[in-house]
Amino acid sequence: MKKVLLLLALVVFFQGMPLFAQTAPQTIPQFVESDYFYHSVTIERIYIHRLGYMVIYRKGSSNQFATAYMPHSWFTEASGPGEILYLGAGREWPSMTVYYRDGSFSHVRLRVRRNKLHETWGVIPLNIDFDQHFLDVDSLVLEH
Repeated sequence: MKKVLLLLALVVFFQGMPLFAQTAPQTIPQFVESDYFYHSVTIERIYIHRLGYMVIYRKGSSNQFATAYMPHSWFTEASGPGEILYLGAGREWPSMTVYYRDGSFSHVRLRVRRNKLHETWGVIPLNIDFDQHFLDVDSLVLEH
C-alpha cells in the first residue's frame, strides 16, 4: 500500500511540474547585420624584415600573387591592428584574414606556422632595401 501511494505521489508530482514551468518569451530574434566584413587569403610566403612582415598571398583561386606589407608595430602594440596566431601540427596551411569595419581597414590576423623553418617562412636579405614599403603603413587593402 505504501508503495502504491508513493508511486501515485510521484506520478502526480511529475505530471504537475509543467504547471510551474516558466514560459519562454514568444519573440522571434531579429537578424542583426555586423559592421565587420572579412576576407581570407592563403599565404604563399611570409618574409621577416627588420621593420615588419612582407606577405605574399594568393589572389582568389588563381595562380596570381600579391604582396602586403605590415610593420612590426601592428603586432607588438596591445591594441595594434595585427595579431599572429600560431598553427599547431597538422595540415592547415598558413592564411591571412583582413577585417574591415564600415568599409575601412580594422585589423589583420596571420595564421602561420610557429616553426620558422617551415617552407612558408623566409628572410629578406639585409642588402635589399624594402624600408620604403613599411613606412607610413596605416591600412591594408587586399588585391583580388
